[in-house]
Amino acid sequence: MARPTTSSTATARARPAASRNALPGRLSPGMACDTAFRIIARRHLAAVLAQHDGTCRGDPEALHQIRIALTHLRTAIRFFSPMVDDALRPKVWAELKWLNSQLGMVRDLDVAIERVVAEAGDELAVIAELQHWDEKRAESHRLLARALQSARYRRLVEQTSSWIESGPWSTRRSKEAIRLRRCPLADHATAQLTEWEKALLRKAKRLRKLDVEKRHKLRILNKRLTYSIESLEDLFGEKSLTKQKSILKQLRRAQKSLGQLNDDARGQTLAASLNEAVPKAGIRFLDRKREKKLLRTASTAYRKLDKAKPFRSSDLTPDSEPED
Repeated sequence: MARPTTSSTATARARPAASRNALPGRLSPGMACDTAFRIIARRHLAAVLAQHDGTCRGDPEALHQIRIALTHLRTAIRFFSPMVDDALRPKVWAELKWLNSQLGMVRDLDVAIERVVAEAGDELAVIAELQHWDEKRAESHRLLARALQSARYRRLVEQTSSWIESGPWSTRRSKEAIRLRRCPLADHATAQLTEWEKALLRKAKRLRKLDVEKRHKLRILNKRLTYSIESLEDLFGEKSLTKQKSILKQLRRAQKSLGQLNDDARGQTLAASLNEAVPKAGIRFLDRKREKKLLRTASTAYRKLDKAKPFRSSDLTPDSEPED
């Protein structure tokens, strides 16, 4: 059972660092990258903390949302690399990766169970199969709740918050470090979005030939670009909002298809662990017709994305500067 003070303690430890430096409430094109990073990273760390209690209680939606927030935070760290690449970053990254792995197992089981329920055929057989899935999920959730209530998790929150606010990256005095911190957000964002979009589309051209592992990597690139555009929402004015929504529409369509393919692959792996109890559990996640349809949907989305005009600096400069 979750200790009621765990989340509040972790949140309380994260707040002091954030309150030391008052920041604007919104991003703006000319904002320095160090300020922009703090604003974005704070938002996503706060979103992680907000879902802590629900995740500990076993709420599947809270678990889903905390994973999204955590991925947003990790994406922000990558987006502002190499500015934030200091001696502490590997430690912070390793701990965030650890947390993601703890969350991932339970989430994969939630998705697999949803699939079993949705495709229920023989009711008695499904009930027996679900019992084994539920037992595995309950065991994984106990381990997750223990991790979220641990001293390691509390240190992660405190360390990450402190690093965002005043890590070594923020005080390095080399000319390059200072340039990176002072670089206008719109300039950095345009260059980074362009680079990531080119890499994504280059790999997407071989989508149908990719194996499961490489397809998963493509999905990560897709998610990275999607989440970055979402985090920069403040920068899109009326003229570029339509373009932003159109690009996000194709990215999300591809992301959904690739996500379902990844869920199927994870489901097969998890089902393999139930082989003795449920010998044919893995068959449920093998559907070639479904796979072809999902690949076709993703491929179409990438073709449309490739035809769209790439982001320009002017797209990230609203008609009027937002108020703080």
